Amino acid sequence: MKRTALITAALMLASSLAFAGTKTYQATGPVVEVKDDMIVVQKGKEKWEIAKDKDTKVTGDLKVGSKVTVQYTMKAATIEAKEEKKKDDKKKK
Repeated sequence: MKRTALITAALMLASSLAFAGTKTYQATGPVVEVKDDMIVVQKGKEKWEIAKDKDTKVTGDLKVGSKVTVQYTMKAATIEAKEEKKKDDKKKK
């Protein structure tokens, strides 16, 4: 019985760590623009354009002028690795 409880606890801990891997950031400020697929938030002197989709949870009345706090993660859409150029040891004369 103790062994089963220990294994269950270990699995729960491992699965919670796997889901907690992505760091979350936030941006707070007034809404400058709202479209179906993005929101623009004024953060200081900068305007932050943040994408949103059908899975984005929105609470409250989202409209221009509303003060919002946006929780987001940084996720790469594409990554392109390039080979380093090899340096010639001997210069051509």
